[in-house]
Amino acid sequence: MSGIQTDNPSAAKTSRGRRWFWLVGSCGLFSALTLGFSDDRVPWMISRKVAEGLTVSRTQAVPEVTWSAETPESVWQYLVIHHSGTREGSVQSIHREHRQRKDADGNPWLGIAYHFVIGNGSGMSDGAVEATFRWKEQLHGAHAGNSWINSKGIGICLIGNFEKEPPTKLQLRALEQLVTTLATRHGIPRKRLIGHSSVRSTACPGRLFPLERFRQLLPEG
Repeated sequence: MSGIQTDNPSAAKTSRGRRWFWLVGSCGLFSALTLGFSDDRVPWMISRKVAEGLTVSRTQAVPEVTWSAETPESVWQYLVIHHSGTREGSVQSIHREHRQRKDADGNPWLGIAYHFVIGNGSGMSDGAVEATFRWKEQLHGAHAGNSWINSKGIGICLIGNFEKEPPTKLQLRALEQLVTTLATRHGIPRKRLIGHSSVRSTACPGRLFPLERFRQLLPEG
């Protein structure tokens, strides 16, 4: 048999009364808990607002990057944009290749010609910005084919061949932050943000690179 067994009728009534009171009280508590929740949540879940606060994307809290050098920074007057002309690459791979080159006097290069490299996801993380030894030690570049621009221009190379396909969205976002940071720090106006082709007869940084878009980010000066 189901129910509470007792030999005492009054005790049975008391027990039934207590069960009824517990049932009514529980229903009231359940109703109270459901107040304030929208129809798309159940009472035992935390609110959507709280859940979203616990799962905020890390990209919404990107720390400020300054790309400071390891020594006092030189007086830089230009930002020179390049593409690698390859589908993949990294600081290390370019450094190995450039160490095999020689200048017009037959002297071997110190290594990678650029001050910064921005990855495209093949060889480096997409949008990753890495400073080379030339920036860390504030050395002249070897990227422009012009001694004045090499001595006064910060060389920035994006991995990719922008004659065939455009930079990735993450590369463009990273470059925007990099050029605005460096231009602000060194007082570089938009007319001195140039592509490699402005200095030398070359397709670099490629017909699909939006150079004018980046010039508009800087003051006219």
